[in-house]
Amino acid sequence: MTRPLPSAAWFLLAALTHGSSARSQQTLPVAPADPAIASAIAGISPRRIHDDIAKLVSFGNRSTLSSMDTDLPPGTGVTAAADWIFAEFTRISAECGNCMEVRRDDEIEPGTPKTRILKDTRLQNIYAVLKGMDPAQVNRRVLVTGHYDSRNSDNFNTHDPAPGANDDASGVAVSLESARVLSRLKFPATIVFVAVAGEEQGLNGSRHLAKLARAEGWDLEAVLNDDIVGGDTTPGQTGQDKSAVRIFSEGVPAPTTPEQLRMIQTLGAESDSPSRELARAILDVSHSYFHATEERPAPVAGGHARSQMIRLVPAFHPVLIFRRDRFLRGGDHTSFNAEGFAAVRFTEWQENFDHQHQTPRLEAGTLQNGTTGQIQYGDFLQYVDIEYVANVARLNAACLATFAAAPGEPAEVHILTKALDNNTELSWRPPAGAPAGTTYEVVWRGTDAPTWTNLQSAGAALEIKLPISKDNVVFGLRSSDAAGHKSPAVYPMPQNR
Repeated sequence: MTRPLPSAAWFLLAALTHGSSARSQQTLPVAPADPAIASAIAGISPRRIHDDIAKLVSFGNRSTLSSMDTDLPPGTGVTAAADWIFAEFTRISAECGNCMEVRRDDEIEPGTPKTRILKDTRLQNIYAVLKGMDPAQVNRRVLVTGHYDSRNSDNFNTHDPAPGANDDASGVAVSLESARVLSRLKFPATIVFVAVAGEEQGLNGSRHLAKLARAEGWDLEAVLNDDIVGGDTTPGQTGQDKSAVRIFSEGVPAPTTPEQLRMIQTLGAESDSPSRELARAILDVSHSYFHATEERPAPVAGGHARSQMIRLVPAFHPVLIFRRDRFLRGGDHTSFNAEGFAAVRFTEWQENFDHQHQTPRLEAGTLQNGTTGQIQYGDFLQYVDIEYVANVARLNAACLATFAAAPGEPAEVHILTKALDNNTELSWRPPAGAPAGTTYEVVWRGTDAPTWTNLQSAGAALEIKLPISKDNVVFGLRSSDAAGHKSPAVYPMPQNR
């Protein structure tokens, strides 16, 4: 038997969802910030992030192909960088009582003619595992990554400088700094902090790690890929937005079969892949930790005024980009997408291509203001906004902590379609290892809305009936613990019973 809503809630829901204008005005209540998570992200250090990026730049050229070179100066090249990252994760682990297991995913990538890897080449992914404390949830994992390899104008040039400060020492710094602040906390689920190689040659390192995760049966619920998150600071550059970071997410999942695609198209679910729901969950987390409030007078009936808290445009916020990635580009999240995992990409608002994949040099050219002058090419630390990277790290850490603290995603989420009526019935099963006190929330939005706009608690029940036509909105279901940590939403699939 379905669990009916109390009559007052029934009529309230009917009023809120009658007509698109009323529906579009609704916004979800903001989950309270967890004091422990807030304290952790407050500990994100711009100084440490600067030092991490500077150290990675100091390795000269971090081309993955340099792993096979024997004539590099000591302390340079991609292998030296890998050793430093391994040592840094090990040091962080030692500071928390060896709370993390640091590993090397070490492989030989076969050389292939007419590709960017011509001969057999060593690739090392370095990662640290902060094991969850709940035996029933320890197998759930969330992961953050950036790529530590770099390149200059010539993919095969392993000796001339390739600083790679923004692309992608900035992303590796996010992973390292997230490990530093989150390793001080305990979570029921597991967090994995990663730095991958081989991105510039075709996502080779992340592909190997994603396949390893699939082969070993990782219950990997969320992958956050940080790539080019330096907030380019080139003098005279316009169009950059230091308050925004882009979150790219795929629509139709990469492994979708033709039969599954037909179902997705029938349901109009092209924008409700697990990766897309992860992106929406990131936006919700940002509301808890980054949105400022301000007390302002608000008019009420009778001409009197009262004070209310008004949400302001935040100083830093994610912008959801409903594409897998940028035009003509790719990133390591797509390797995880290909294996069926929910994965998204964090990237600065506007990239400067003079500072990506460029051999450092000065050349005469046309400046942005239309005048002629000397253009500096090269991905140098001087063009990285360290406070911007710190904000990206804060958002990543808040998301990792929230998802690792929340119950897992509800299982077997269905929308019941046997009856021809104007109601909606949902049913589901608890996530594996759901802790005592787990509750569930139904969220929904208009079919023309990008993010969730309405919410109804289902309590601890495993089914609910709502006075809303399933034809008119898009539903999702998420789990929550007693402290308000919420999982990403799950799109309900139809079930005729």
